Amino acid sequence: MSKNVFNISTELISNAYPGRGIVLGRTPDNKKDVIAYFIMGRSENSRNRVFVETEDGIRTEAFDPSKMTDPSLIIYHPVRVCGGKTVVTNGDQTDTICEYLRAGKSYIDALRTRQFEPDPPNYTSRISGVVNEDGSYSLSILKNFTSDRTSNKRFFYEYDKPVPGLGHFIHTYLCDGDPLPPFRGEPKCIRIEWPIGEMADLMWDSMDAQNKVALFVRYIDLETGTYETVIKNKNAK
Repeated sequence: MSKNVFNISTELISNAYPGRGIVLGRTPDNKKDVIAYFIMGRSENSRNRVFVETEDGIRTEAFDPSKMTDPSLIIYHPVRVCGGKTVVTNGDQTDTICEYLRAGKSYIDALRTRQFEPDPPNYTSRISGVVNEDGSYSLSILKNFTSDRTSNKRFFYEYDKPVPGLGHFIHTYLCDGDPLPPFRGEPKCIRIEWPIGEMADLMWDSMDAQNKVALFVRYIDLETGTYETVIKNKNAK
């Protein structure tokens, strides 16, 4: 394997806490778009969540509502379909992007109105992805820039011709720590070599058993627009 192409299983096994992550790419037969999103948690509040399918994507919900202490940054719609585009993010910027897309504006315009999360001391980066109807896709990360937490670094990555069997992986945290260090560098190029069920199992089984919370994987048929979805929740309802 090329040193510039990584194995998603190795990346997850070697990192106990990447936080939240997005994978976008294309199946080896060049017929389906691939989307994956996962969440992890260290606190009881973060771990007390499940993914629930909605009409236009998924949302996070409390597994045990009586234990939910602060929903502000952990209850949101990670995935929504807006005007034929699939939006996936780690926060309520999903809704911001959809509002802008519906108004004929770009996801970049939307994200220029947002910044990293207000969760000291981590100031978690906002990661976002958009998959277009033709299969081209974009990834973004908004990161804290200054020690006084007053400025953003905004990075946008656009992939206009996906390569069969490859994708890109971005996550919020470089690794575990206190405070948590933000992801660094470009999204990592990874192999995508499996049917949806095997891909979901591989990612889920590779994630840290204590910290993993939920996983969403969707394969979208480029010709018909139909899709398959797999959702895995550590807290099964």
